[in-house]
Amino acid sequence: MLKLVVIVAITLPLLLILRGWARRFFTKKYAPHYGMLAGKVVFYTGIILMIITIMGQLGISLAPLLAGAGIVGVALGFASQTSVSNIISGLFLIAEGPFKVDDIINVGGTIGIVMSIDVLSVKLRTFDNMFVRIPNETIIKTQVTNLTRFPIRRFNAKVSVAYKEDIEKVREILLDVAEKNEHSLSEPEPQIIFEAFGTSSIDLDFRIWAPVDEWIFLKNTIQEDIKKRFDQEGIEIPFPHVSFYTGSESKPLPIELVKGSDQFNKKAN
Repeated sequence: MLKLVVIVAITLPLLLILRGWARRFFTKKYAPHYGMLAGKVVFYTGIILMIITIMGQLGISLAPLLAGAGIVGVALGFASQTSVSNIISGLFLIAEGPFKVDDIINVGGTIGIVMSIDVLSVKLRTFDNMFVRIPNETIIKTQVTNLTRFPIRRFNAKVSVAYKEDIEKVREILLDVAEKNEHSLSEPEPQIIFEAFGTSSIDLDFRIWAPVDEWIFLKNTIQEDIKKRFDQEGIEIPFPHVSFYTGSESKPLPIELVKGSDQFNKKAN
């Protein structure tokens, strides 16, 4: 009995040390998820070997257990097809490496930080601090967007101005706003794309780049900066409105809202 206690007392601390070493080595050499997987393989393999050794010391024959395990394994094989599919999918994920631990990904509309990439599933932590477990098979079959794979990311700000505004002046203002924003990159250069003649406005697509870890700050600040600068320069940001015309050659038909009445008084010119 003392011998068994000694085996456990020596083996468990040794396995913990080896697991930590495997994690650090593979994390440093490859990626964090490889380190996590290597640590689990080392630890559980060691546990299995320790159990086999203890059973040998107790004089328990492994032959009947192996035979029984074979029968149970066949039954479990039919019952665990989903798990097998997830394991195979997990191996594909690890081999392909579309994302790694600490990346921000979007899986079917769920956005979160990758906590771990395991044999059966991927664990995410969402930005409202919820835990999400996604089976590997689901990830293999679903479009996955990695939001932090590359070092820079673009933000598209939709800007609308009134038809009366000078577009060249608006362009100069927007480029100056981008230049003065601390999160905006000068390379690649910001772009202003003329989107369309809208119903009530001229619609522009203002494209600005930022380091990936500052993208959310750019998104928040650049739009505030645009609003403040437009107010200072007297640039109108229109709201949707409709004009009534009596004919193609006539002036707009004015509409007057009389206070305290539910009816509109229409006055034609």
